[in-house]
Formats: sequence, structure tokens, C-alpha cells
Amino acid sequence: MQVNILEAKTNLSNLVRLIETGKEEQVIIARYGKPVVKMVIYNDAPVTKRIGVAKGKLKSPKDLDKHNKEIAKMFGGDL
Repeated sequence: MQVNILEAKTNLSNLVRLIETGKEEQVIIARYGKPVVKMVIYNDAPVTKRIGVAKGKLKSPKDLDKHNKEIAKMFGGDL
């Protein structure tokens, strides 16, 4: 994939994510249409997702939802 400098500046986070997730192997950044920089993964280690990292390690109280109706009324809602 090749992008110009302005596009790379605007979408840097998205370009990095594409490389991290393996959707793109490399991103070439061009100036005036001429390739000048190649972005590639720095480390071949797989990117670990943080979602669910504490699953099963934390316990919530059994009455956690006890005040849901009261809280909903405070915000003008209804359960």
C-alpha cells in the first residue's frame, strides 16, 4: 500500500493498525509520488488483544444491579 505524506499524517494510527493486524505487510509513504519511507512491523510477535485479559479473575457482587431502576429514574429513563 502506498500513501502520500499528508494521508500518512492524517491516518497514522489506522496505518499502524493495518500493519499490526497483518492486513497490510507494509505501507510505503511517498513524497510527490516518489516512495521515500517504508513502514513495516518492528516485531514479528503477534499483537495481543487486551479485551478479556482479566476474564474470570474479578468477581462482582451478586447485588450489583440492585439500584439499576433507581439510577435509570435519576437519568429520566425507565427499565
